[in-house]
Amino acid sequence: MANIMKKTFLVLPLALLVSGAVNAATDNPFYAGARLGNSFYDIKDSTNNIELDNKNLSGGVFAGYQITPWFAGEVGYTNLGSASVTNGQGKFTAQGADLVGKFSYAINDKIDVFGKLGAFYYDWNAKNGATGSDNGWASTAGVGAEYYINNNVSTRVEYQYYKDVGGADIQFAGVSLAYHWGAPAPVVAPEVVYVDQVSVATIDELKLAVPFAFDSSKITTGDAAQLAPFEARLNQYPDATITVVGHTDSKGPEAYNMKLSEKRAEAVAQALRTHLNVGSDRIISEGRGELDPVAPNDTAKGRAENRRVDIIAPELNIETVTQVVAQ
Repeated sequence: MANIMKKTFLVLPLALLVSGAVNAATDNPFYAGARLGNSFYDIKDSTNNIELDNKNLSGGVFAGYQITPWFAGEVGYTNLGSASVTNGQGKFTAQGADLVGKFSYAINDKIDVFGKLGAFYYDWNAKNGATGSDNGWASTAGVGAEYYINNNVSTRVEYQYYKDVGGADIQFAGVSLAYHWGAPAPVVAPEVVYVDQVSVATIDELKLAVPFAFDSSKITTGDAAQLAPFEARLNQYPDATITVVGHTDSKGPEAYNMKLSEKRAEAVAQALRTHLNVGSDRIISEGRGELDPVAPNDTAKGRAENRRVDIIAPELNIETVTQVVAQ
Protein backbone atom coordinates (compact mmCIF):
# COMPACT_ATOMS: atom_id res chain seq x y z
CA MET A 1 0.00 0.00 0.00
CA ALA A 2 2.74 2.43 0.96
CA ASN A 3 4.71 1.73 -2.23
CA ILE A 4 1.66 2.34 -4.40
CA MET A 5 0.96 5.65 -2.64
CA LYS A 6 4.55 6.73 -3.03
CA LYS A 7 4.50 6.10 -6.78
CA THR A 8 1.26 8.03 -7.10
CA PHE A 9 2.69 11.04 -5.28
CA LEU A 10 5.78 11.02 -7.48
CA VAL A 11 3.74 10.98 -10.68
CA LEU A 12 1.14 13.62 -9.73
CA PRO A 13 3.45 16.64 -9.44
CA LEU A 14 5.07 15.75 -12.75
CA ALA A 15 1.66 15.59 -14.40
CA LEU A 16 0.79 18.99 -13.00
CA LEU A 17 4.10 20.36 -14.24
CA VAL A 18 3.53 19.11 -17.77
CA SER A 19 0.02 20.57 -17.85
CA GLY A 20 1.30 24.12 -17.58
CA ALA A 21 -1.96 25.25 -15.97
CA VAL A 22 -1.89 28.49 -14.02
CA ASN A 23 -2.48 28.90 -10.33
CA ALA A 24 -5.81 30.41 -9.35
CA ALA A 25 -4.21 33.32 -7.46
CA THR A 26 -0.81 34.44 -8.70
CA ASP A 27 -1.21 38.16 -8.03
CA ASN A 28 0.19 37.77 -4.49
CA PRO A 29 3.37 35.65 -4.69
CA PHE A 30 4.13 35.40 -0.95
CA TYR A 31 2.01 33.37 1.44
CA ALA A 32 2.09 31.97 4.98
CA GLY A 33 -0.32 29.90 6.99
CA ALA A 34 -1.06 27.25 9.56
CA ARG A 35 -2.50 23.76 9.32
CA LEU A 36 -4.24 21.41 11.71
CA GLY A 37 -5.22 17.76 11.41
CA ASN A 38 -4.49 14.21 12.47
CA SER A 39 -1.50 11.97 11.87
CA PHE A 40 -1.34 8.19 11.64
CA TYR A 41 1.83 6.21 12.40
CA ASP A 42 2.87 2.92 10.82
CA ILE A 43 6.02 1.78 12.67
CA LYS A 44 8.24 -0.70 10.88
CA ASP A 45 9.48 -3.43 13.22
CA SER A 46 10.58 -6.77 11.81
CA THR A 47 10.58 -8.52 15.18
CA ASN A 48 7.61 -7.10 17.08
CA ASN A 49 4.02 -6.52 16.11
CA ILE A 50 3.57 -3.05 17.62
CA GLU A 51 0.01 -1.90 18.16
CA LEU A 52 -0.39 1.88 18.36
CA ASP A 53 -2.97 4.32 19.61
CA ASN A 54 -3.05 6.71 16.62
CA LYS A 55 -5.61 9.20 17.88
CA ASN A 56 -3.44 12.33 17.97
CA LEU A 57 -3.62 15.95 16.92
CA SER A 58 -1.02 17.30 14.50
CA GLY A 59 -0.32 20.65 12.92
CA GLY A 60 2.21 23.18 11.81
CA VAL A 61 3.00 26.40 10.04
CA PHE A 62 4.28 27.05 6.54
CA ALA A 63 5.40 29.81 4.19
CA GLY A 64 5.99 29.88 0.47
CA TYR A 65 6.67 31.84 -2.66
CA GLN A 66 4.81 31.40 -5.97
CA ILE A 67 7.76 31.17 -8.37
CA THR A 68 5.67 30.58 -11.49
CA PRO A 69 1.91 30.47 -12.04
CA TRP A 70 1.99 26.69 -11.44
CA PHE A 71 4.95 26.14 -9.08
CA ALA A 72 5.73 27.36 -5.57
CA GLY A 73 8.55 26.66 -3.15
CA GLU A 74 7.34 26.01 0.39
CA VAL A 75 8.99 25.59 3.80
CA GLY A 76 7.36 24.82 7.10
CA TYR A 77 7.38 23.26 10.53
CA THR A 78 5.15 20.25 11.21
CA ASN A 79 4.49 18.55 14.52
CA LEU A 80 3.24 15.10 13.62
CA GLY A 81 2.01 14.41 17.14
CA SER A 82 2.68 11.10 18.85
CA ALA A 83 1.77 7.46 18.87
CA SER A 84 1.53 5.43 22.06
CA VAL A 85 2.19 1.71 22.21
CA THR A 86 -1.05 0.12 23.38
CA ASN A 87 0.66 -2.25 25.79
CA GLY A 88 2.21 0.71 27.59
CA GLN A 89 5.77 0.01 26.42
CA GLY A 90 6.47 3.48 25.12
CA LYS A 91 5.56 6.51 23.11
CA PHE A 92 6.91 7.96 19.86
CA THR A 93 6.84 11.62 18.72
CA ALA A 94 7.86 13.20 15.44
CA GLN A 95 8.36 16.77 14.33
CA GLY A 96 10.50 18.55 11.78
CA ALA A 97 10.95 20.94 8.89
CA ASP A 98 9.28 20.57 5.50
CA LEU A 99 10.98 21.64 2.28
CA VAL A 100 8.70 20.95 -0.68
CA GLY A 101 7.74 22.03 -4.15
CA LYS A 102 4.03 22.69 -4.68
CA PHE A 103 2.62 22.04 -8.16
CA SER A 104 -0.80 23.57 -8.83
CA TYR A 105 -3.51 23.12 -11.42
CA ALA A 106 -6.36 25.64 -11.59
CA ILE A 107 -9.84 24.15 -11.83
CA ASN A 108 -11.23 27.68 -12.08
CA ASP A 109 -10.34 31.12 -10.75
CA LYS A 110 -11.19 30.05 -7.18
CA ILE A 111 -10.08 26.42 -6.84
CA ASP A 112 -6.72 24.70 -7.33
CA VAL A 113 -5.73 21.09 -6.93
CA PHE A 114 -2.11 20.56 -6.04
CA GLY A 115 0.59 18.03 -5.43
CA LYS A 116 3.59 18.43 -3.14
CA LEU A 117 6.94 16.68 -3.31
CA GLY A 118 10.06 17.21 -1.23
CA ALA A 119 11.98 16.39 1.91
CA PHE A 120 11.32 16.40 5.65
CA TYR A 121 14.07 16.85 8.23
CA TYR A 122 12.70 15.05 11.25
CA ASP A 123 13.35 14.71 14.96
CA TRP A 124 12.10 11.28 16.11
CA ASN A 125 11.87 10.66 19.84
CA ALA A 126 11.19 7.42 21.68
CA LYS A 127 9.88 7.92 25.22
CA ASN A 128 8.51 6.07 28.22
CA GLY A 129 10.62 2.96 27.71
CA ALA A 130 10.58 2.90 23.94
CA THR A 131 13.92 2.98 22.12
CA GLY A 132 15.10 4.23 18.75
CA SER A 133 15.35 8.06 18.89
CA ASP A 134 16.68 9.42 15.62
CA ASN A 135 16.87 12.42 13.32
CA GLY A 136 17.56 12.81 9.64
CA TRP A 137 15.95 13.28 6.25
CA ALA A 138 12.83 11.60 4.93
CA SER A 139 10.93 11.97 1.68
CA THR A 140 7.44 13.42 1.65
CA ALA A 141 4.64 13.89 -0.86
CA GLY A 142 1.08 15.09 -0.71
CA VAL A 143 -2.06 16.09 -2.55
CA GLY A 144 -4.83 18.53 -1.82
CA ALA A 145 -7.21 21.22 -2.97
CA GLU A 146 -7.08 24.94 -2.26
CA TYR A 147 -9.97 27.41 -2.29
CA TYR A 148 -9.28 31.15 -2.60
CA ILE A 149 -11.76 33.03 -0.44
CA ASN A 150 -10.44 36.28 -1.88
CA ASN A 151 -7.20 37.55 -3.33
CA ASN A 152 -5.49 37.42 0.07
CA VAL A 153 -6.96 34.44 1.92
CA SER A 154 -7.18 30.76 0.97
CA THR A 155 -8.01 27.52 2.71
CA ARG A 156 -6.77 24.00 1.96
CA VAL A 157 -7.68 20.42 2.57
CA GLU A 158 -4.68 18.14 2.16
CA TYR A 159 -3.13 14.75 2.67
CA GLN A 160 0.63 14.31 3.15
CA TYR A 161 2.71 11.16 3.38
CA TYR A 162 6.06 11.01 5.20
CA LYS A 163 8.23 8.04 4.23
CA ASP A 164 10.52 6.38 6.84
CA VAL A 165 10.54 8.96 9.64
CA GLY A 166 12.72 7.25 12.26
CA GLY A 167 11.51 3.90 11.00
CA ALA A 168 7.85 4.90 10.69
CA ASP A 169 5.67 5.89 7.77
CA ILE A 170 3.41 8.74 8.85
CA GLN A 171 0.28 10.04 7.16
CA PHE A 172 -1.15 13.48 7.82
CA ALA A 173 -4.63 14.71 6.88
CA GLY A 174 -5.91 18.15 7.73
CA VAL A 175 -7.01 21.64 6.80
CA SER A 176 -5.11 24.90 6.60
CA LEU A 177 -5.59 28.64 6.28
CA ALA A 178 -3.15 30.84 4.37
CA TYR A 179 -2.65 34.55 3.86
CA HIS A 180 -1.23 35.80 0.53
CA TRP A 181 0.48 39.13 -0.11
CA GLY A 182 3.09 40.91 -2.21
CA ALA A 183 1.20 41.80 -5.37
CA PRO A 184 2.70 44.81 -7.11
CA ALA A 185 0.70 47.98 -6.81
CA PRO A 186 -1.69 48.34 -9.72
CA VAL A 187 -0.38 50.53 -12.47
CA VAL A 188 -2.60 53.58 -12.65
CA ALA A 189 -2.66 54.98 -16.12
CA PRO A 190 -2.09 58.72 -16.12
CA GLU A 191 -5.23 60.70 -16.70
CA VAL A 192 -5.44 61.76 -20.29
CA VAL A 193 -6.03 65.49 -20.55
CA TYR A 194 -7.43 66.83 -23.77
CA VAL A 195 -7.15 70.40 -24.99
CA ASP A 196 -8.84 72.16 -27.87
CA GLN A 197 -6.61 72.66 -30.88
CA VAL A 198 -7.96 75.34 -33.19
CA SER A 199 -6.97 75.31 -36.84
CA VAL A 200 -8.05 77.90 -39.40
CA ALA A 201 -8.58 77.13 -43.08
CA THR A 202 -8.91 80.04 -45.51
CA ILE A 203 -11.42 79.67 -48.35
CA ASP A 204 -10.53 82.06 -51.15
CA GLU A 205 -12.87 84.73 -52.45
CA LEU A 206 -15.09 83.62 -55.34
CA LYS A 207 -16.18 86.13 -58.04
CA LEU A 208 -18.16 86.00 -61.26
CA ALA A 209 -19.54 88.67 -63.65
CA VAL A 210 -22.78 87.68 -65.39
CA PRO A 211 -23.41 89.71 -68.61
CA PHE A 212 -26.85 91.04 -69.63
CA ALA A 213 -28.33 92.17 -72.93
CA PHE A 214 -29.26 95.82 -73.48
CA ASP A 215 -32.24 96.90 -71.38
CA SER A 216 -32.73 93.28 -70.14
CA SER A 217 -32.96 91.76 -66.66
CA LYS A 218 -33.26 88.15 -67.83
CA ILE A 219 -30.48 85.69 -67.00
CA THR A 220 -29.71 83.16 -69.71
CA THR A 221 -29.67 79.39 -69.15
CA GLY A 222 -25.94 79.26 -69.86
CA ASP A 223 -25.18 81.98 -67.33
CA ALA A 224 -27.43 80.32 -64.74
CA ALA A 225 -25.35 77.14 -65.06
CA GLN A 226 -22.24 79.12 -64.03
CA LEU A 227 -23.79 79.76 -60.61
CA ALA A 228 -23.11 76.15 -59.47
CA PRO A 229 -19.87 76.96 -57.56
CA PHE A 230 -21.72 79.62 -55.54
CA GLU A 231 -24.55 77.23 -54.74
CA ALA A 232 -22.03 74.62 -53.60
CA ARG A 233 -20.30 77.17 -51.37
CA LEU A 234 -23.53 78.13 -49.64
CA ASN A 235 -24.37 74.46 -49.12
CA GLN A 236 -20.96 73.48 -47.76
CA TYR A 237 -20.27 76.43 -45.47
CA PRO A 238 -23.12 77.62 -43.23
CA ASP A 239 -21.35 80.94 -42.61
CA ALA A 240 -20.86 81.71 -46.30
CA THR A 241 -22.69 84.69 -47.81
CA ILE A 242 -23.02 86.01 -51.34
CA THR A 243 -23.41 89.61 -52.48
CA VAL A 244 -25.06 90.18 -55.86
CA VAL A 245 -24.55 93.68 -57.36
CA GLY A 246 -26.34 94.78 -60.55
CA HIS A 247 -24.91 97.34 -63.04
CA THR A 248 -25.91 99.11 -66.29
CA ASP A 249 -24.26 101.16 -68.97
CA SER A 250 -24.84 104.91 -69.17
CA LYS A 251 -27.56 104.85 -71.83
CA GLY A 252 -30.89 106.17 -70.53
CA PRO A 253 -31.92 108.12 -67.43
CA GLU A 254 -29.91 107.46 -64.29
CA ALA A 255 -33.01 106.62 -62.18
CA TYR A 256 -34.18 104.12 -64.78
CA ASN A 257 -30.76 102.51 -64.85
CA MET A 258 -30.77 102.19 -61.05
CA LYS A 259 -34.07 100.29 -61.17
CA LEU A 260 -32.80 98.10 -64.01
CA SER A 261 -29.63 97.22 -62.09
CA GLU A 262 -31.72 96.19 -59.08
CA LYS A 263 -33.87 93.94 -61.27
CA ARG A 264 -30.77 92.33 -62.76
CA ALA A 265 -29.31 91.68 -59.28
CA GLU A 266 -32.59 90.20 -58.05
CA ALA A 267 -32.82 87.94 -61.12
CA VAL A 268 -29.42 86.43 -60.29
CA ALA A 269 -30.25 86.18 -56.59
CA GLN A 270 -33.50 84.38 -57.42
CA ALA A 271 -31.64 81.98 -59.70
CA LEU A 272 -29.38 81.10 -56.76
CA ARG A 273 -32.30 80.66 -54.37
CA THR A 274 -34.10 78.32 -56.79
CA HIS A 275 -31.82 75.40 -55.87
CA LEU A 276 -31.11 76.39 -52.27
CA ASN A 277 -32.96 76.56 -48.98
CA VAL A 278 -31.10 79.45 -47.38
CA GLY A 279 -32.07 82.54 -45.47
CA SER A 280 -32.42 85.87 -47.23
CA ASP A 281 -29.53 87.25 -45.19
CA ARG A 282 -27.10 84.89 -46.95
CA ILE A 283 -27.84 86.19 -50.47
CA ILE A 284 -27.81 89.99 -50.54
CA SER A 285 -28.71 91.83 -53.74
CA GLU A 286 -28.37 95.51 -54.61
CA GLY A 287 -28.27 97.76 -57.66
CA ARG A 288 -25.60 100.35 -58.51
CA GLY A 289 -27.04 101.61 -61.79
CA GLU A 290 -24.39 103.21 -63.97
CA LEU A 291 -22.20 104.31 -61.04
CA ASP A 292 -19.47 101.63 -61.22
CA PRO A 293 -18.42 101.05 -64.81
CA VAL A 294 -15.54 98.70 -65.54
CA ALA A 295 -15.04 99.98 -69.08
CA PRO A 296 -15.63 103.24 -71.00
CA ASN A 297 -19.28 103.81 -71.98
CA ASP A 298 -18.35 105.61 -75.23
CA THR A 299 -17.90 102.32 -77.13
CA ALA A 300 -20.30 99.43 -77.75
CA LYS A 301 -17.77 96.97 -76.34
CA GLY A 302 -17.31 99.02 -73.17
CA ARG A 303 -21.07 99.41 -72.65
CA ALA A 304 -21.51 95.60 -73.05
CA GLU A 305 -18.96 95.00 -70.30
CA ASN A 306 -20.77 97.41 -67.99
CA ARG A 307 -24.15 95.64 -68.41
CA ARG A 308 -23.45 93.01 -65.78
CA VAL A 309 -24.13 91.54 -62.35
CA ASP A 310 -21.13 90.97 -60.10
CA ILE A 311 -21.43 87.93 -57.80
CA ILE A 312 -19.04 87.99 -54.86
CA ALA A 313 -18.53 85.29 -52.22
CA PRO A 314 -16.10 86.82 -49.69
CA GLU A 315 -13.06 85.01 -48.34
CA LEU A 316 -13.92 82.65 -45.47
CA ASN A 317 -11.85 81.69 -42.46
CA ILE A 318 -13.14 78.32 -41.23
CA GLU A 319 -12.18 77.40 -37.67
CA THR A 320 -11.93 73.71 -36.82
CA VAL A 321 -11.68 72.70 -33.17
CA THR A 322 -10.07 69.31 -32.54
CA GLN A 323 -9.46 67.76 -29.14
CA VAL A 324 -5.88 66.54 -28.80
CA VAL A 325 -3.91 65.07 -25.91
CA ALA A 326 -2.17 67.76 -23.90
CA GLN A 327 1.61 67.57 -24.07
